[in-house]
Amino acid sequence: MTQTVAVSPNSTPYWWDGCPFPSLPVRDVEKTCDVAIVGGGYTGLSAAVTLARAGKHVQLFDRQALGEAASSRNGGMASGSIRPGRKELIKRFGEGRANAILLEGKQAREDLWRFLRDEGIECEFHLSGLFDGAMTADEADDLRRHADLLSGTLGIEAFPVARSDIDKYIGTDLYVGGLVRRDIGGLQPAKLLAGMIRIATGANVILHENTAVLVSVAENSGVRIQTSRGEVFARKLLVCTDAYTDGFDPWLRRRLVPVRSRIIATEPLGTDVMDRLMPARMMHGDMRKLSYYYRPSPNGTRILFGGRDGTTEGDPIAPTMHLQAELARLFPELAGIGLTHSWFGYVAMHRDMIPRIFSSGNTIYATGYCGSGIVWGRWLGKKAAFKILGDKEQPRSAFDFDPAPKAVPFFSGKPWFIPLVYAMYERHDKKTLRRRQKS
Repeated sequence: MTQTVAVSPNSTPYWWDGCPFPSLPVRDVEKTCDVAIVGGGYTGLSAAVTLARAGKHVQLFDRQALGEAASSRNGGMASGSIRPGRKELIKRFGEGRANAILLEGKQAREDLWRFLRDEGIECEFHLSGLFDGAMTADEADDLRRHADLLSGTLGIEAFPVARSDIDKYIGTDLYVGGLVRRDIGGLQPAKLLAGMIRIATGANVILHENTAVLVSVAENSGVRIQTSRGEVFARKLLVCTDAYTDGFDPWLRRRLVPVRSRIIATEPLGTDVMDRLMPARMMHGDMRKLSYYYRPSPNGTRILFGGRDGTTEGDPIAPTMHLQAELARLFPELAGIGLTHSWFGYVAMHRDMIPRIFSSGNTIYATGYCGSGIVWGRWLGKKAAFKILGDKEQPRSAFDFDPAPKAVPFFSGKPWFIPLVYAMYERHDKKTLRRRQKS
């Protein structure tokens, strides 16, 4: 194959091809409600359903049509990962809370599986497991220790993979070792979101799409918000905008850095190719600073390959070519393979790098998923709803933090420093590859 790049692949997500979102009826913005929610992704919808089923009058606002943001643009990998390792968590929060954070990830994943089953959401979920690749012996040792933590401390089925066994899970020579964990699955994220919209509608949540929240003002007994279609007074305001936070909340926007995450989808591949490259049909990742994540499509006919975009604006050709080159580094036989889709969505990074709930008066925030929103968005939306309800029977989430994350210095909404950070990460990864080649 020649190393060419498909011209102008579809810029809309692959997931949208089989999941059109219906237009919701336009409803009047009611002057008062118990809870106003900003953000119509997994978090906002999860909270809305929990609150409405508890008898609360809920209005949800999204400045776009529901289904257009990150919840239908992600890779569909339900990992619930936490970026800081256990040692770092212990250093920052103590051993008790560090263990609680890790254990809650297990609870959140299992709760998502139950939710899909109990609510009858057909989103092509498969508990496939995940393979994480190591490019150096040191990385393989780190993954071996992580497998011990997962299996010994958290009771998760996980084990290291020796170099001689890698081809059981992935057909590449890039890795010298790896880790398999069985508690992570894949799904069709747009179908999950569509199912949650259906459930919210059935629970009598008032959904206002294409209705921007412009400003919020705290009052003694609640929060007054101004929307593009009228004013609302709510006893509680729940903000679930994550990386799509705009100027309506400049305080939050200074704490969340929106980072583009781009995914490419290959043209359909033959069964023999998929059997050779992804024999176990698992979710995949590795330990590079410029992390990449990849998976088979739910029907097993193509590969979806994603990573952080590194751009803040401009032509998508360069980042698409970069992902295609990294795909070919992983699977040389796919050099020059045709692409049908190349799209991006935003993920929210912040200084703590831990998903969290926090409050400021009658405003509650659930945010900061750092690229793992399928599990954390739905879970923390539910937990934020319990916090609003004052449900004493529900244990407090280990992610319920006060105070809020610190503001990012010299940042007011436009991530001007992203190219610099990515250049630094790229240099680190190139050094890692050189060490691997010398070993």
